[in-house]
Amino acid sequence: MNRAPSSVWKNPIHFLAFGLGSGAAPKAPGTFGTLAAIPLFLLLQPLALHWYLLVLVVTFVVGIYLCGKTSEDMGVHDHGGIVWDEFVGYWVTMFAAPAGWLWIVIGFVLFRIFDIAKPWPISWADKKVHGGFGIMLDDLLAGLMALAVMQLLALYFI
Repeated sequence: MNRAPSSVWKNPIHFLAFGLGSGAAPKAPGTFGTLAAIPLFLLLQPLALHWYLLVLVVTFVVGIYLCGKTSEDMGVHDHGGIVWDEFVGYWVTMFAAPAGWLWIVIGFVLFRIFDIAKPWPISWADKKVHGGFGIMLDDLLAGLMALAVMQLLALYFI
């Protein structure tokens, strides 16, 4: 069971790291965090690719701080409720994705599969890289793998 500290609702850094509170879900916080990333993706989707990429870089770098600081404050490396990394991982998956709800759902499913299954090198990063960078890195890798599958599907089915 996910136990979110009260600081999630009081500390803006923790609130962001917990995905605007979505990571406080009692079960499957990563899934709820990814779901919470979808409305924000809808705001990002119209951006030109170079601006979207800039947002990805900035949110990844900011995420290193948010996740690292929250993890440090809580005394728990990569607490399940820290889901900013899921936000960014999902947005990476959706880079240059075809428009439409079908693709939003496909991206969600693909990202969750890679994030949960953690095939190599995701599993390596999850075990060996620590701190805020480590928290962000495994979801970046999951997002990149999901992005590759998404683009292949789009290539062959559009």
